[in-house]
Amino acid sequence: MQEFLVFFRLGLDHITDVNGYDHLLFILTLCAFYNLSQWRNLLILVTAFTIGHSLTLALSVMNILVAPAEIIEFLIPVTIFLTAIYNIVARSKGDKKIYLNYFLALVFGLIHGMGFSNYLRALTDDAGELLGQLFAFNVGLEVGQLIIVVIFFAFYALLSVFTKILHREWKLFFSGAGAGISLILILEQLIG
Repeated sequence: MQEFLVFFRLGLDHITDVNGYDHLLFILTLCAFYNLSQWRNLLILVTAFTIGHSLTLALSVMNILVAPAEIIEFLIPVTIFLTAIYNIVARSKGDKKIYLNYFLALVFGLIHGMGFSNYLRALTDDAGELLGQLFAFNVGLEVGQLIIVVIFFAFYALLSVFTKILHREWKLFFSGAGAGISLILILEQLIG
């Protein structure tokens, strides 16, 4: 149980660490597409992302799927940028758009999982305990993501009450911020 808690905490800390703001930015950009009444759709979306990153995290940590860290570190801000642009150009009505969002979250989760793998691979030393460690780490990541989503929507709800902000404005603000910050991260990867 102690080991589970250690890896759970590592996953939770990893996703909520402000120094790893690219993960936070991705989750916030994903959230921006949805209004308060679509919270169920958002939970499905976050779970699709978790499934994607859990799969590649496991495959990468076990050295079954290996990708150069430089490529993954470049692709992570690309996923944020594409999500932000999608939020801006897509309308939130219609099941086809929402299903496309689920698919994109799953695919982008595959990329983000490979980004987590370098971190987790450095922490795991016993291959026999790897599945339990992966499970605990992923549960911590999922709980951390849900905490971020709850805080994001609580802030959105408060702001909606006091300022009467429209969802379109909220979505454009966070998507624009996500696009701008991720573009800077992309350029840093290309130049640096």
